[in-house]
Amino acid sequence: MQTLRRLVPGQFKHWYRWLIQSDYRTKSRETARLKSLPRYQRTRTHLTGHNVEMVDAASFLFMHGEIYEQQIYSFRAGTDEPYIIDGGANIGLSVLYFKSLYPKSRILAFEPDEEVFSVLKRNVEESGYSDIEVVCRALWSSETTLSFMQEGADGGRIAQGRDPEGKSIRTVRLRDYLQQRVDFLKLDIEGAETEVLTDCADLLGNVENLFVEYHSFVTKPQTLHTLMEILANAGFRVHIHPPITSPQPFLHRFVHLDMDMQLNIFAFRS
Repeated sequence: MQTLRRLVPGQFKHWYRWLIQSDYRTKSRETARLKSLPRYQRTRTHLTGHNVEMVDAASFLFMHGEIYEQQIYSFRAGTDEPYIIDGGANIGLSVLYFKSLYPKSRILAFEPDEEVFSVLKRNVEESGYSDIEVVCRALWSSETTLSFMQEGADGGRIAQGRDPEGKSIRTVRLRDYLQQRVDFLKLDIEGAETEVLTDCADLLGNVENLFVEYHSFVTKPQTLHTLMEILANAGFRVHIHPPITSPQPFLHRFVHLDMDMQLNIFAFRS
């Protein structure tokens, strides 16, 4: 590319502009195709730079927007081989993103939904990356078996409140994996986050960067105060984003899958 710039600077600028516009048009057409698909229809796409399989286009586009466009998981590691734990890896977009940031990273990814996990496993195997371990278990405060509500895309969770009785899944304790330094811990575990972090609060000093999605269920008391106290006691500072808002919460609160609030919490060391 530098040779082209020296030889034909005017033509290079025109060619580069055409390349950018062509890439934009290709991405726009692919995004439009995905938006046109019905919910929960499986398909594939190259939007991430990999041939990624998905279980639902709508949830894929939301995750792609957060992970690849906004890059909410971008972080600085003190090594080129960071250790990353991904709780709630879904189809693997976050895993592939972490690998694009740090190709030598070691990643441990958990996904409890068996159908989604099978897609995660294939996406990881086809990516060509190494040092990725995927585990079909839910994170919890004990090793047990719990009822799991399968939403079909990115909303599967350990059964809550009014959820119908679902398939039984096995759980593991996150604390068993925090005995060493963790450069990045991601927890998007659909309501289990406070239970899990309470169980391993004494080991969070081993975690350098923590992302947790907090979920508030209308049928249960809110636990945000507990979660914030755990993070403060572990020495974290926090930054909070509401991915979905209710503009007039005194009058109307947006409720989705029995949740009236979600927060993206970024916890980091000063």
